[in-house]
Amino acid sequence: MEKSLELGNVTRVQEFVLLGLSTRLGIRDALFVIFLTLYLLTLLENTLIIYLICSHSELHKPMYFFLGNLSCLEMCYVSVTMPTLLMGLWTGPCHVPFTGCMTQLFFFISLICTECTLLASMAYDRYVAICRPLHYPLLMRPQVCLGLALSSWLGGLLVSVIKTACIASLSYCGPNVLNHFFCDVSPLLNLSCTHVALTELVDFISAIVILWGSLLVAMASYVAIGKTVLGMPSAAARHKAFSTCASHLVVVGIFYSATIFIYARPSRIEAMDLNKVLSVIYTVVTPMCNPVIYCLRNREVQSAFHRTMRWSSV
Repeated sequence: MEKSLELGNVTRVQEFVLLGLSTRLGIRDALFVIFLTLYLLTLLENTLIIYLICSHSELHKPMYFFLGNLSCLEMCYVSVTMPTLLMGLWTGPCHVPFTGCMTQLFFFISLICTECTLLASMAYDRYVAICRPLHYPLLMRPQVCLGLALSSWLGGLLVSVIKTACIASLSYCGPNVLNHFFCDVSPLLNLSCTHVALTELVDFISAIVILWGSLLVAMASYVAIGKTVLGMPSAAARHKAFSTCASHLVVVGIFYSATIFIYARPSRIEAMDLNKVLSVIYTVVTPMCNPVIYCLRNREVQSAFHRTMRWSSV
C-alpha cells in the first residue's frame, strides 16, 4: 500500500514549468536577441579554437590539449542550458517533461563536474611547466594528458549518475513551477514533497569532493607557482611566467566563486533570483569569455589564426 502511494506521488508531476530568466514582457525580446547572439558567438569561438588546435602542429602541446577539451566541453555546456533559456524568453514559461528535465540535469551536472576537474588539470600543467620544467616532457607526456582528460569526463559522468538518480527518485507532488531557466539541483529539491536530507547529503559530499577538491588542487598549484616565480632572478622571466597563468586564474576565480556559492552548501537555496543571476555567469558568460581569455589573446594561437586566414584567402 505504501509503495503504491509512493509511486502515485512520483507520477503526479508529469512536467515542470520553467519560469525563465525574466517574466517581464517588455525586456524579454531584447534579452532573447542578446542571449542568442552570445550563444552563437560562444559556439563560433570554441569551434575556432578546436579547429586551430587540431590543424596546427605547433599547438599540439599539453596546454592546448586541455584547452581543446575545455572548448569542446563548453560548447556542450552552453548547449544544455541555453535552449530552455531562449525558449523561455521567446514563448514565456517553458513546459519541460519530467524525463526531459532529468536529462538536462544529468548533462548539466556531468559537464560542470568535468569542468572543475579540467581546470584543476590545467593548473597542474602550469605547475609542472613552471616549477619542474626539466621533468615537463615526462610528467605531461601524451598518455598522462589523455588520462587526466578521460578521468575528468568519466568522473563527471559518474558523479552525475549518482546525483541525478537521487533527485529523480524523489517524490514530486506539486507545485511543479521552477523559478529558474533550466532544471537545476536546488529548485528541484525545493519542489520535492519527500524528505530530501539524504539527497542533500549526497549533493554536499559531491560538492566537497569535486568543487573543493579541484579548487584545492588549483590553489596548491598556484601557491607553488607563486613561490617559484618570486624566486626567479629576472623580472622578464617573472613577467612571462605570471602572464601564462593570469588568464587561468581569472577564469578559475569567476567560475569557482559562482559555483561554490550555489552548490557547496547543504541547505536548499531560497534566493532563487540571485541563483539565476549567478547561474548566468557560469553557464553563459564564462563559456563565451574563456576562449578570449585563454586562447584568442595567446600569441601562438593568434599566429595560427593569421596563417589560417592567409590560407583561406589564397
